[in-house]
Amino acid sequence: MNLWLRIFLPFAAGYFFSYFLRNVNAVIAPELTRELGVSAADLGLLTSAYLLAFGAVQLPLGLALDRYGARRVEASLLLVAAAGCALFAVGNSLTELAVARALIGLGVSSCLMASFKAFGQWFGTARQASLNAAIMAAGGLGALTASPPLSWAIPQFGWRAVFILLAVAGVAVAAGIFSTPDKASSAAPEPLSDQIAGLMEVLTSRAFWRYAPQSTLIIGGFLALQGLWAVPWLMNFAGLSRDAAAHHLLLMGSGMLAGFLGIAFSVTWLKARGLDPEHLLKWGMGLGLLATLLIILDIGPSQTLWLILGLVFSVGNLAYALLQRDFSSALAGRVNTALNLMVFVGAFGIQWGFGATVDVLQATGHVSRSAYQITFVALLALQVASWFWFLRKV
Repeated sequence: MNLWLRIFLPFAAGYFFSYFLRNVNAVIAPELTRELGVSAADLGLLTSAYLLAFGAVQLPLGLALDRYGARRVEASLLLVAAAGCALFAVGNSLTELAVARALIGLGVSSCLMASFKAFGQWFGTARQASLNAAIMAAGGLGALTASPPLSWAIPQFGWRAVFILLAVAGVAVAAGIFSTPDKASSAAPEPLSDQIAGLMEVLTSRAFWRYAPQSTLIIGGFLALQGLWAVPWLMNFAGLSRDAAAHHLLLMGSGMLAGFLGIAFSVTWLKARGLDPEHLLKWGMGLGLLATLLIILDIGPSQTLWLILGLVFSVGNLAYALLQRDFSSALAGRVNTALNLMVFVGAFGIQWGFGATVDVLQATGHVSRSAYQITFVALLALQVASWFWFLRKV
């Protein structure tokens, strides 16, 4: 087997697994609500426990990847994810399921960043852009698999059986990644104090804080919708069945996958014709905000608009490469994980806050449709503000 396949395929399987687990609660939300009797806020908190644990570990993860390598770090953490899946399968209380969900988030927290690290070590910058886009496409496939196919499987086998199978799959993926060849660096490890100083350089820079608000609110908001609130929104606001809502989730994932593949094969061609990655990011975010407004106002073809949201998410990930231009390559891991932290802080806050706001509005007399619409309007206002902040080039 070619070296790049021996490296790429196991890490791609890891990111596929990560993305599947990120979105699975969006499809099983009706079962969790029915069996546990949880409120919208409880469901948001339960699901976002994944995002909280995922985001909380990003900064130490960047240090660990630089010190111990992608293979060891990701394989070890995936065993934690497998344990979380097993605990989720047998959990009977909101607390047990939230702890399990947090373990899953912790366990898959390195899947994307470890892939970037491994590709950089083995293949250098020449091939890394295409490999990074390909690994993101593997995540897109994971998102697709966590929509209609999972919607079909749950009534047949039950959500607990699905999570038992996911626990077994997590162990298998961890073994595959640990079996990849290792590439030790000949350079002496950077002292921990120097690593931390480099991290602080990133976190206190003007460049970082230009990209961070937009990534937090727009990309984090997309993750919150895709991971949980898209299906409840479509069922409560648009009046769709669970299967029809899952089909919209499939379209969103399809758009995301198409976007990643399009970026992989066309970004250089577009740049040569005057449309560089920063312009793609700027106008892609603007298009996404417009699509969101039309969804909230219930104007236009619903399926097309959700497809556009998936495309926009893929464009949003250009921020990682654009931000890296302002720092040395030695800081690449810390730059990526710092921005990733902001994305997942936003995803956690929005996923939980969306449900809490819906609950408050319903308690004050708003019907379900109105409560969801007002909540989405508030989120869009914050996202538009973050986009204008990015355009200012602070």
